Amino acid sequence: KLGFLYDPLWSPDSKKISFWDKAGALYLVDVESGKTKEIDRRKDWGRSTPVSWSQDSNWMAYALADGMIAPGSIWLYNVEKAKKYQVTSGMFNDTWPVFDREGKYLYFASQREFSQPMYEDMGTTWIYAKTDRLYVVPLTNEIDSPLLAKSDDETWGDDKDKEDKDKDKAKEDKKGKDEDKDDDAKKDDKKEIEPVKIDIEGFEHRAVQLPVERGNFGQLSVNDKGKLIYARGTTRGEDGETSVHILDLDEEKEDKKEQTVAKGVRTFSMTADGKKLLLVTYKRQMAIVDAKPEQKLEDMVSTSGMTKQLNPTEEWRQIFVDAWRIQRDYFYDPNMHGVDWNAVRRQYEAMLEDCATRADVSYVIREMISELNVGHAYYFGGDVEESPTVTVGMPGCDFALENGAYRITRILEGGVWDIDGRGPLSQPGVDVKVGDYLLAINGVPVDTAKDPWAGFAGLANRTVTLTVSEEPVMSDTARHILVKLGDSEYMLRYRAWVEKNRAYVAEKTNGRVGYIYVPNTSIWGQNELVRQYYSQLGADALIIDERWNGGGQIPTRFIELMNRPIANYWALRDRDDSFPWPPDAHQGPKCMLINGLAGSGGDYFPFWFREAGLGKLIGTRTWGGLVGISGNPALIDGGYTSAPTFGFFEKDGTWGIEGHGVDPDIEVVDDPALMVGGKDPQIDAAIELMLEEIKSNPYKKAKRPRYPDRSGMGITDKDK
Repeated sequence: KLGFLYDPLWSPDSKKISFWDKAGALYLVDVESGKTKEIDRRKDWGRSTPVSWSQDSNWMAYALADGMIAPGSIWLYNVEKAKKYQVTSGMFNDTWPVFDREGKYLYFASQREFSQPMYEDMGTTWIYAKTDRLYVVPLTNEIDSPLLAKSDDETWGDDKDKEDKDKDKAKEDKKGKDEDKDDDAKKDDKKEIEPVKIDIEGFEHRAVQLPVERGNFGQLSVNDKGKLIYARGTTRGEDGETSVHILDLDEEKEDKKEQTVAKGVRTFSMTADGKKLLLVTYKRQMAIVDAKPEQKLEDMVSTSGMTKQLNPTEEWRQIFVDAWRIQRDYFYDPNMHGVDWNAVRRQYEAMLEDCATRADVSYVIREMISELNVGHAYYFGGDVEESPTVTVGMPGCDFALENGAYRITRILEGGVWDIDGRGPLSQPGVDVKVGDYLLAINGVPVDTAKDPWAGFAGLANRTVTLTVSEEPVMSDTARHILVKLGDSEYMLRYRAWVEKNRAYVAEKTNGRVGYIYVPNTSIWGQNELVRQYYSQLGADALIIDERWNGGGQIPTRFIELMNRPIANYWALRDRDDSFPWPPDAHQGPKCMLINGLAGSGGDYFPFWFREAGLGKLIGTRTWGGLVGISGNPALIDGGYTSAPTFGFFEKDGTWGIEGHGVDPDIEVVDDPALMVGGKDPQIDAAIELMLEEIKSNPYKKAKRPRYPDRSGMGITDKDK
């Protein structure tokens, strides 16, 4: 079983096909004989890398990594000799190799530009981004670099004049051929392909850096004119869009500059003859343009007429079988957790006969994959019917029905510093306060027989007039105010909740204990950790709250941020107090709040928090889902089932966390009877623990030593 095929690519002579399978193996298929041969195999996650064929169909170029994050190297495979060669050392990450169309060069990208680090604003760490450079390698020792310096000396005489005339005539002939595309195409058909020669020895030593600014490069291609075309991407986390560029290395041109083909391109593909590009925009629109500079994304490929008749029940069966096969081929355990997966298929496939809608098929698939008894085995989407929806404008407050009208009991907002925690009613200049009654919306009286938000239906993100008053009925005290309603109160309520907890902890500990909430281990959770962490470094202790943590990344970096050991102290003459290094570290006691709705990365976060010795876990056992997902094919109608592809096990060689979770050191159950009025018994337990830790095990800074005496005279007891 080869599984799902990645990037199948025909050789130029249409006699062979190369492809990668899901396990990271590179194969070569001989079309005539039908024989398939494994060429190489990746040792990282198994994702494919592009393959480039030489013009004579005898060489394949590809990149290969020798481990999870090990740098990649460029490899060549000779079809006739059935032999592979590593031609770059792997000292740096080499990617995207591509042959030119004349058998003279190989281009590739390589991450070896480490000259401009980016330093973070708050702490002391740094990163390197846009480390790619573009390189070209002459395939043999006899081929000169396209960037080889040329002499500007001039000679005189008949020989020189004749040579110049010959060159001019050759240029005119070439120009005429370029203009006559039909004749050019006919000659290409008749042209005999010369065998490509490659000198393996000294290959990387012949590499030359191209005159292009560093960046993030991909999709290297060579057009029919021998010009290099490539994509420039953005750094992860950086705003911006990918653009396509072209570089002309014509030996006759001294000024070899990068030119733009098109901007705002999500990806592109080149036709086999190198004449055209298919550009795909971020809106998933497509345009076919010439493979040359300054192309415009104007005439998009129309897909409006692309319709197809299908038999739903036949498609549903395909969707069901594909979902079953995806789990079979991608599930991290080839034994399928001991489940007879073939028997499971027979059991649930029989139910398809009774499916009347696509939603029924989704239900059957969900029930089928639940037999695996594993986390992260999700199913969603597909061509299902959807009911119409109506937006609701959100004013950012709570109401209570009092005295026959809706009274505003709370206006949602976070701390005074939480600019993103201000809703429509907490904006400067809006004359509304807690205790006011909402009497009308856009002049329409509020109907107290309905939900208070019923009058806001259809008003999301719109400016409206609210009529409010200190009295529950219309009177001369009523005020008309203009506000722009939101479409959600999620962030307002989140900020308000976090600030309530922080302020409560600060009040109960006299400001000695800080509070940080981490909602997930993805980008948002990372941002929230950093946002709250640095401002509370001065606290004697920290409570890290990860209850309801939605997961995301594996958060080892989160723990590293909180676990930086003290290295030394620095003394300044004009300061009585010394300061520690690193300065972006907290050395005091810590604890973490957990519960049963924290999972995935929310399981790993407390696991590593305890393993790193940062403190105790308080609350209830976490979700227990650490067989992760890394992507797999989707279903034909846009539905998706995620196959868990990698499983967690501990340093002692035992499976852990999955199906159980992380146990607390101090169990505190969310007893509803103890939570009346917004109380939080788990936070109270954390406060009690941290105050005790501050008392019994506080962080103590080293005492500044006496300044040294280097006079050679020494210091007497009397001087002391």
